[in-house]
Amino acid sequence: MKYPMPAVIFAGGKSSRMGRDKALLPFAGYPSLAQYQQERLKKLFEKVYLSAKEEKFDFETVLIPDNYAVSSPLAGLVSVFETLDAEEVFVLSVDAPFVDEAVIDRLMKEQRESYDAVIARTRSGLQPLCGIYRRSLLPLAKAALKENRHRLTHLLKEAKCRSVAFEDETPFANLNHPHEYEAAHGQFS
Repeated sequence: MKYPMPAVIFAGGKSSRMGRDKALLPFAGYPSLAQYQQERLKKLFEKVYLSAKEEKFDFETVLIPDNYAVSSPLAGLVSVFETLDAEEVFVLSVDAPFVDEAVIDRLMKEQRESYDAVIARTRSGLQPLCGIYRRSLLPLAKAALKENRHRLTHLLKEAKCRSVAFEDETPFANLNHPHEYEAAHGQFS
């Protein structure tokens, strides 16, 4: 059975450390990391969307345009709730291909209406682009955006956030640098 809440893959970052748009890099036999993530999440969620500044994908997808001039996950999150008629969404960064069904299932089991967000946490801290966000967070998110405070970790400190501890940090590895991408890409080749 698939999760009824929508999943949104955040793929609007600048990829400055990678030197090119990591969402468009080939991965695991797919033409792009974005398409790999979408196909993976489509097996778990009834609806999957991509959040980005512009239409840049050469595969069939439903884009949620990030409507704000600033590039930040916070702006993307506000755009998601301004676009979708959903009370809650699962959010995952495009550059986190190792977040698996076990991680997602554990977060889903922790979800309650009393929380504004349920976010993965490892020894290195919160993983704000791997979690469930509820619409109840939107007023705080809009206020933070207006005040130019873009860090999701700061927003989550103000919200009713449930952090779910994971001992193994491996699933949360981000592909930020070329060597990280090459190593991960090699595991799937």
